[in-house]
This record gives sequence, C-alpha cells and structure tokens, in this order.
Amino acid sequence: MNPVELKQLEKLVVTIAREELLPRFTHVSSQQKQDGSLVTEADLVMQQQLEAGLKKHWPDISLLAEEMSPEQQQSALDSAQPLWCLDPLDGTTNYASGIPYYAVSLSLIVKGEVMLGLVYDPSRDECFSAEKDQPASLNGRPLQLQARVNAIKNAVALVDLKRLPLNLAMAIAQKQPFASQRNFGASALDWCWLAAGRSHVYLHGRQNIWDYSAGSLIFQQAGGASCTLEAEPLFHAGLQGRSVVAAENPALLKDWYDWIQQYLA
Repeated sequence: MNPVELKQLEKLVVTIAREELLPRFTHVSSQQKQDGSLVTEADLVMQQQLEAGLKKHWPDISLLAEEMSPEQQQSALDSAQPLWCLDPLDGTTNYASGIPYYAVSLSLIVKGEVMLGLVYDPSRDECFSAEKDQPASLNGRPLQLQARVNAIKNAVALVDLKRLPLNLAMAIAQKQPFASQRNFGASALDWCWLAAGRSHVYLHGRQNIWDYSAGSLIFQQAGGASCTLEAEPLFHAGLQGRSVVAAENPALLKDWYDWIQQYLA
C-alpha cells in the first residue's frame, strides 16, 4: 500500500523549489565534484530542506539522495524500509548556466519497485506525477500518449551522445534516422517531456537511479515504453548506471531498438 498522499507531496516539493531554486537561478556559483559533474549551493539547500520536510511528514521512509556519499546511498538501498530517491536539482549545469531546463525529481521505492514519481519544473511551473497503476498527470491533468508517430523517420529524438558507445554515437551523428534531434541536459525532465508528447524517442547511455526512477514511471504510466541497450527492463534498485532506449509506444520502441542494435556490435 502506498503510504504517501500525492497532493501533500506535490505541495511540499513545489513550495520548497519555489523558495529555494527560483531565487538562486542565475545567481549561484558551482563547484566540480569528483565525478566531474557540478554541484551548487542550490543542490545542497534543496536536499537539506526536502530531507527535513519528508522526515517530518513520513518519518518511517528512508532517503537516498544524489548529494549523499556512495556509502550513505548504498546503506539506504540496503534498508528494508520504503525509500525516497531524490535528485534535488537535476540539470545542475543548466541551472548554473542560466538555462531554464532543470527540475526536482523524487520517487518512492517500496520493496525494490517504484510506487510513485514526481518531477517539478520551477521555471515552467509544471508538476509531473504518477503512481504505479494510475494515470500520469501534469498539473493535475491526465497525460496519455497517443501513437502520433509510427516511424522513426518522423520522430523528434532526445539523444545524449556523449555517454553512448562510440560506434552508435557516430552512426546517429552521421545517419540521423529521425526527423530531428535534441539534447536538453536534465534527464528527469527529458522523461516528462516524452510523457507529454514533446518528443517521441529517447536514447541515453547512462543514468543513475535518481535520474530515471521518477521520470520513467511517469512516462510508463502515460503509455510509453522503455528498456536498456541490453534489452533489459530499465529499473534496477541499485547504484549501477542504466542505459535507456525509449519511445512513445511499444511498436515505435521496437523499431528504434532494432535500428540501434545494428551499431552495438
């Protein structure tokens, strides 16, 4: 049983994001972490404020967050308790550069399964959410993908080239099997734009659990389909990065995956 009331959770995340992220946007410095990614004061304050708010309302749910140490993250995953999975600021490089494409991503994992996902985009005031086996929504309005694109050649693709195998990245750059390609730089929000029909196919070489757990549930509950480059189910309750192949419907996913397979050898 889901122990969380979604509306209450949405209010908490939206309130803190408006208070902490919007005022700092374009007015924050960044530092480089050991893995080469960026962190800002906003990442850390958001994580602190959300951790406190979540603990106040749901004290029996533990927390796995991006800005924790790997040891803390693994300890959270090893717990038998329900688990929040939080990216306090997905798209930090965009945020620090003044690019309004970033979000807060939060999921609830129970017994190794994602039960709830919420992604909030403060710049557009868009709150995407879904519960397992329930329709996805955007600001309370249902999201349901339609099979508007039936061929890759007509699709708008979201593709992150830098984390892909070299042969595949070169094939995409040279052959471009789709109509148009974008890369916006915030994985959680990418999933939600897919769920809203703003693009049709997706490819990413590596996402962490906090990058995809909330957004992929929202996309799934909107009718989308996904797998890894190894044709495995996407979600895995671990710290290992996962590749992503996704499309707005299962038939398009098969065609997209079959095209990709040619260049994975």
